[in-house]
Amino acid sequence: MKHTIKSQSSDLAGLYTLSLRMVIGWTYFSAFWRRLILENKLTPDENGYIGEKFNHFLPNALGIKPIIEYLVTHPDTLQQSMIIFTIIEAIVGLCIILGLFTRFMSIGIFGLALGILLGSGWLGTTCLDEWQIGVLGIAGGFVLFLTGSGPYSLDYYFMKKNKAFTQKKWFQWLGSGDLPISKPKIIVLTGSLAIFGLTLYTNQYFHGGVYGTLHNKSVKPKVEISNISHNNSDLKFEVYRTEGADVYGSFLIGIHILDKDGNIVKELNHQELSTLSKENIHNHYVAKVKPGKHSLIIPLGAKADIIIDIRDVLLKNKVHTLKLIDISGIEWIGEIQ
Repeated sequence: MKHTIKSQSSDLAGLYTLSLRMVIGWTYFSAFWRRLILENKLTPDENGYIGEKFNHFLPNALGIKPIIEYLVTHPDTLQQSMIIFTIIEAIVGLCIILGLFTRFMSIGIFGLALGILLGSGWLGTTCLDEWQIGVLGIAGGFVLFLTGSGPYSLDYYFMKKNKAFTQKKWFQWLGSGDLPISKPKIIVLTGSLAIFGLTLYTNQYFHGGVYGTLHNKSVKPKVEISNISHNNSDLKFEVYRTEGADVYGSFLIGIHILDKDGNIVKELNHQELSTLSKENIHNHYVAKVKPGKHSLIIPLGAKADIIIDIRDVLLKNKVHTLKLIDISGIEWIGEIQ
């Protein structure tokens, strides 16, 4: 009788989370659907390549930045990883929708959501988009692990079809049914507090959302200038875009080289930047700095060495400062050693 009541409770718990299961499942399966069925986003030369989106995560990722940087500096490995990642999302999402090996797949949901949170939790132009997706996915994965699937699932079908088989502990841990734990209240409380702690920590780390001043690194573009050097003919410097919206680049419309008094000794306008030779741009990652129609485009996460001919300047002046001008009016300055 006790076992029957317990089984009914687990069936109801799985039933009550049906909408959660279907929505979370589609959230991840739809990634596969968008990238391969509706469009092809797994080919590096195609617009919307998912590898470039992954590159956008790099500047402010938490804890996994070395992994992201390794992948975006090895394009072939990155493409293979994006294909494998997409297949995993498809399998996990579809199995969650169907309720097949629900608890095992919920671990996949938890892991995928954690990756989203750590990699892109700082992104979101108007809202905390990626952070919300990450923390809710983690919480949802934990809930589905606890409840399993109810009557509308393949797990439930197999449980009714072959009770002896599905009552084995390995199926209860990987599929659905009664979760074989002796102290569920402690497990639930500990897991919930850990997830809540992760939520508060990442909310503060990425957005200052718990105390202090709120910040959103997805609103304004920020370009870092480093490794400035010159010889008798060329000025070389590195640009790295670390903030701003991920859906469009920083549009560089001016480069000024100044002397120590702040006078412009050489200037490249938007037309010259839009025709800058690709030989003068050496990209580090898959997201590439490149000439656009009316400017030099710097996507989020892109890093490149840029070379400018300054032979005419060095004959008459001593260069002192480099200034980059964005179409928004934002300027970035670096001192030339």
